[in-house]
Amino acid sequence: MTNRIDVAVIGAGPAGSVAAAYLAARGYSVEVVERVHFPRFSIGESLLPQSMAFLEEAGLLDCVVAAKFQHKNGAVFRRGNEEQSLDFRDKMTAGWGTTFQVRRDLFDQTLALAAAEKGACITFGEEVTRFMPGADGVTMQVRNESGAEREIAARFALDASGFGRVLARLLSLDKPADFPVRKAVFCHVRDNIADDTFDRDKILISVHPENPSIWYWLIPLADGLSSIGAVGPEADLAVAGTDSQTQLFNLVAQAERMNGLLARAEQIRPAGTISGYACNVERLYGPGFAMLGNAAEFLDPVFSSGVTIALKSAILAGHALDRKFRGETVDWMAEFEQPLKIGIETFRAYVEGWYDASFQNVIFSQPRQPTDVKRKIVSVLAGYAWDLDNPFVRDPKRYLAAVRELVASPT
Repeated sequence: MTNRIDVAVIGAGPAGSVAAAYLAARGYSVEVVERVHFPRFSIGESLLPQSMAFLEEAGLLDCVVAAKFQHKNGAVFRRGNEEQSLDFRDKMTAGWGTTFQVRRDLFDQTLALAAAEKGACITFGEEVTRFMPGADGVTMQVRNESGAEREIAARFALDASGFGRVLARLLSLDKPADFPVRKAVFCHVRDNIADDTFDRDKILISVHPENPSIWYWLIPLADGLSSIGAVGPEADLAVAGTDSQTQLFNLVAQAERMNGLLARAEQIRPAGTISGYACNVERLYGPGFAMLGNAAEFLDPVFSSGVTIALKSAILAGHALDRKFRGETVDWMAEFEQPLKIGIETFRAYVEGWYDASFQNVIFSQPRQPTDVKRKIVSVLAGYAWDLDNPFVRDPKRYLAAVRELVASPT
């Protein structure tokens, strides 16, 4: 049996659900195929304020607000005894200054259910096993958990499969990432934090006291939970223990502030790990398809850019397909790939600066920066990585280098 539709979406995560909701609300037939069943655990729980505008445009903001996730208004960076708190509301770019820190199992399910309410058909427990692209439409083979197969024919397909990277794998589009291989170890805890100086409205990012290539996250969630993790080169994490559990808690013990906050924490989920997560592809689109979010490219979790980039890609693809289906000519390079890569390359400059410690030095020298410079950098860290009025977006490497020189010069 072949089901013929306007858009086939691979994956019901944030990018897939936002694209599906946007297109279904405009009257297009959309089918989303998801390999696993929801709710399911995922990391990437700390959103950026820019993502709120994308959720709003897709008609999904109200359901997210109603879910009562943990409020978020910024980030606290910790290195030894140095600490800097950044408030996303104190930024250059107009727009949302607050967002949420979310349990991804609940967040992703909320978005998927809302997309279905807007008319998207979502099936769970089905895997795409074959994909045939074409300028006049695509066909994909889908197999369910019982082994039964069916075919979906669509005018266009969007790959939102995240780290499953379905089309990159099936079409041999993978390209080596230019970041060193790093590993993340993580778990959820009931944090039992009683310290009044701890701000639950902000993510805490800590630097290892001796190795700046290792850093930690502590993301407060609703209902007294927190997501905790450590990230660094695989070889450096291996020194901390023989398994993910041992590595995570041995490393946390070395981060004085974080370790103190978690002194009474109760682990509620086994430690997990992701290794070699940085990825790239030869191109973001092809005949009859485009790739969204992590299915195409993922940089690093340090600035929580993953979901924001994924949602931006979903909205850009939604705009392009709406125009295409109304009979207009769409230039996917000019209208999808190039605009998306503005934000990706902006975040890339900040991630690179984090790992060579130069941007860490910028963050911890905030009192020596002019107020307007700080507000421009905060705009980027709040997710406004496509605002070309901001010089730290137009030419991020050049302007970050200028700030590095400024804070390094004698007062």
